[in-house]
Amino acid sequence: MFELVPFKRNSNSIAKRGDSFDNLWNSFFNEDFFAPIAFNSSSFKVDIKEEDNNYTLEAELPGFKKEAIALDYDNNYLTISAVRDDSVETKGDNYVKKERSYGKFQRSFYINNIDEAKIDAAFNDGILKVVLPKKEGSVSTKKIDIK
Repeated sequence: MFELVPFKRNSNSIAKRGDSFDNLWNSFFNEDFFAPIAFNSSSFKVDIKEEDNNYTLEAELPGFKKEAIALDYDNNYLTISAVRDDSVETKGDNYVKKERSYGKFQRSFYINNIDEAKIDAAFNDGILKVVLPKKEGSVSTKKIDIK
């Protein structure tokens, strides 16, 4: 029955018994102070839906301010850029930990047959919604059956 009890092994297969102080000490000094922010370090989630007359893009950008987001459409590429510059300021000289984070996130999508003059975008509750109307009389794609 002993083999059913979960336990942690050291790499040298010799178990070391630790006390509460060892656990506290190790958890404090083994913490990664420079871990990337919980947000995926280079990207953000995007959904693109094709409808009859337009494409609708929704990008999840929680924690960003509208002023920190840039949206560009150039040469059939839609580019979304967002910059986050957070710092936690602690008053006092006896601080143990002071954190700052900076990140620039950017994604580009190739979307053609778009009427650039009618592109509409809104940012609400951390969701950027972009409506990209298709050009009048644009050719629809033909589905090809695979044999």
